[in-house]
Amino acid sequence: MAATAPALAQEARDVTVLDAGWRFTAEDAQGAVAPEFADATWAQVSVPHSWNRVGYYKHDLGGTNTAANVDKRLGIGWYRLHFATPAGAKGKRHWLEFDAASRVAKVWLNGVYLGEHRGGFSRFRFDATAAMKADGDNVLVVRVDNAQPKAGGSTADVLPLSGDFFVHGGLYRPVRLVTTAPLHIDLADAGGPGVRATTVRADKDQAQVDLVVRVANDAAKSAKASVKVSLVDREGREAASAVVPATVAAGKTGEFSARLALTNPQLWHGAADPYLYDLVTQVVQADGTVSDEVRQAYGLRSMAFDPDRGFLLNGQPYRLRGVGYHQDRDGKGWAISREDVAEDIATLRDMGANTIRLTHYQHGQDVHDLADRAGMVVWDEIPLVSVWTLGGSKVADPALVANAKSQLTELVRQNQNHAASAIWSIANEVDFGNSLPAFLFGGADGREVDPLPLLNELQKTAKALDPSRPTSLATCCEARAFGNDVEIPTTAVAADLGGANRYFGWYFGKAGDLGPHLDGLRAKRPQQPLAVTEYGAGGALTMHTDNVLGGPADSRGAAQPEEYESYIHETALAQLDARPWLYATWLWNSFDFATTVRTEGDAQDINTKGLIAYDHKTRKDAFWFYKANWNSEPMVHITSKRYVNRAYPVADVKIYSNTASTELLLNGRSLGVKQDCPQKACVWTGVRLDEGSNALVARGVHAGGTVEDSASWTLAAETARKFVIDAGTLLATKSEGRVLGSDNWFEGGTAASLDKPADYGKPAVPTAIAGTTDRGALATYRTGTFSYRVPLADGRYKVTLWFATDAAQKAGTFDVKSGKKALLRKFQPAIPASGAVAEAKVFTIKAKGELALDFVSGTSDARVSMIEIERLR
Repeated sequence: MAATAPALAQEARDVTVLDAGWRFTAEDAQGAVAPEFADATWAQVSVPHSWNRVGYYKHDLGGTNTAANVDKRLGIGWYRLHFATPAGAKGKRHWLEFDAASRVAKVWLNGVYLGEHRGGFSRFRFDATAAMKADGDNVLVVRVDNAQPKAGGSTADVLPLSGDFFVHGGLYRPVRLVTTAPLHIDLADAGGPGVRATTVRADKDQAQVDLVVRVANDAAKSAKASVKVSLVDREGREAASAVVPATVAAGKTGEFSARLALTNPQLWHGAADPYLYDLVTQVVQADGTVSDEVRQAYGLRSMAFDPDRGFLLNGQPYRLRGVGYHQDRDGKGWAISREDVAEDIATLRDMGANTIRLTHYQHGQDVHDLADRAGMVVWDEIPLVSVWTLGGSKVADPALVANAKSQLTELVRQNQNHAASAIWSIANEVDFGNSLPAFLFGGADGREVDPLPLLNELQKTAKALDPSRPTSLATCCEARAFGNDVEIPTTAVAADLGGANRYFGWYFGKAGDLGPHLDGLRAKRPQQPLAVTEYGAGGALTMHTDNVLGGPADSRGAAQPEEYESYIHETALAQLDARPWLYATWLWNSFDFATTVRTEGDAQDINTKGLIAYDHKTRKDAFWFYKANWNSEPMVHITSKRYVNRAYPVADVKIYSNTASTELLLNGRSLGVKQDCPQKACVWTGVRLDEGSNALVARGVHAGGTVEDSASWTLAAETARKFVIDAGTLLATKSEGRVLGSDNWFEGGTAASLDKPADYGKPAVPTAIAGTTDRGALATYRTGTFSYRVPLADGRYKVTLWFATDAAQKAGTFDVKSGKKALLRKFQPAIPASGAVAEAKVFTIKAKGELALDFVSGTSDARVSMIEIERLR
């Protein structure tokens, strides 16, 4: 179809971005709404703006926030801006548009109160026409409040009431002045564009789009006009159009239906080919002039969710593999730019992700626009997280229910025209039942409250707003193993689709339990499509382990080595890939993010489960694991690069590689070539490091050439001669006189500790141990019947076995052998009358290729706390 010139847009809308010249104060200023109020002493800021800075690392990697510059204040902030009335404003309508204000905003213009918006994540607008000056200076005043919700408080009915993320305050998304003709596309449609489009059919032969256009007439007399809608292709050609009459009475808003049909359409094929048309909607007056126009990118596609085939895009199975995503970043909080979001999308596409779960609240238009263009399928979500009552109430407050429905309405209306938006999520983890973690409100609120009445209301609301898309929610707890006194509500039935947040190997269970657990959920509801909406583990940039099975990870404490995060993802992905009926998998999380309920890993107030650090640039090993598996672009990556100073003279070297063959070189020496490595993870075991510097090079060969990666490790002279195994631990203890490595080269036994468990979320209570200066190392131990096979060069070695016991240890003996040689027979470690005590036993052992140590239980379980191995000259 030939291009059709648009009608003359003599009175089309004008948009002014209000970004510069703002004044801000954190004081609850009296009289600040008055235009003449003196604000010269307030801070000068630009919008987007937030006063909050939360979360920092205890090192200089991954971010610039520090303990000195964080600001976790919750409460009130005031903003004031002087701006001029646009030229030619006479007879026009003026709207103030806020892309978000957290979490409650009140707005005045020239001293006139325009209204309040309750909810920190959605776009909202106020009609400012009556308050706007005909010309000259206008004064805009905004009061925001991000106070923590509490019973009777100012934000008690505003979601979220709780959650493992920090709710930043401020005008953290753009603010605009929108000027239109009196006859215009509705700006009061829950923050949406006033145009509601639904793709009814989309295949290679035909496409059909049904539209509802809301037209507002703010003039003093009735307007006889028409609405023209059209799809314009990339070349500027009109691919389809329709014109419908639109007569609107004075002071009224009318809804007008239209239909677009086109043959041989270009479909939106996700990341493979995210083709977008322009959907152009015009209000054309009787004289042919365009009084208003809205233009949006629009993709034609069909989406379906099948319990057996998974997600179907345009009728074909399309595996959704992606991430959860929070909107904050180091140094900015939530006040991020479109360029920041574009960088994030590019990073995730580089990893190979093709879908994003936007958690746990409505995200801005930037990420939706960019997801459309990148072909990334989106899960949208409202901030109903874990808790929905306060003050011990057993039912949700009617105002809270209204707020949840309002935020859901805004979510749908503002995003329903996006090709990428596929799912409306109505809740996250509201199925804790009476097991609600103490870190959420101290465990007092939300317990034993039935979530289904609220969920059923939201389900009904979502289906009325947009029946073309399914609803979903993310569960935490169904079918998990809890105590007999724990009751978990079944909430998955409240939505169309299922979504499971499951952290096997991290918060509970074993890493290999994920797959069987998902099979069990599927068996319970075989007709409901199921996804994994969260899985993962923490990963600290400066913490490393020599063996991911050496001891327990500490999901709320320090022991969160980078390698363990990779292990959890490797184990999980194998199980997820084996279940193609899952409609999607979203790992947790794309980037580290701020939260004030965590002190863990090497960070403060940061959730460390991101594959990329809080700076959104520093990539952890797990990022490269997914890139190797999800992105076909040739790559190699040596893991554990940040583990520079090695604890042992022998190490396993793991390389993520998607090339046809991969070679490892150490100080120029080839250590061999590997091909077809499982999950793109090639491992060279038992690599003997050189004393001093160790230059590692990974070289991948592919059809187009080679790719390389490098790392540099150091083996100190002392460590080359003598090394120490910290038994029973994932993360080796820091020692004044020794370099300790985490537990390694063992088979059998279990890890244990003399330290006493503390309350949930707090570190263990240390036990004093007499007879040692390495209390931390000796507090952990391996116990049971087990063995060590330590790779060593041939020679004689001094081996020191350390044992630590406390007064609770029952008397009993065990044996220790090295090959056929008995080192200890019916050994009874010393048991103190109180506290704990350490003792050491020293042996000289000849090794040939390896050191064998066998601990055999007798009348009690065998145990060892630390093993020192020193080569004798």
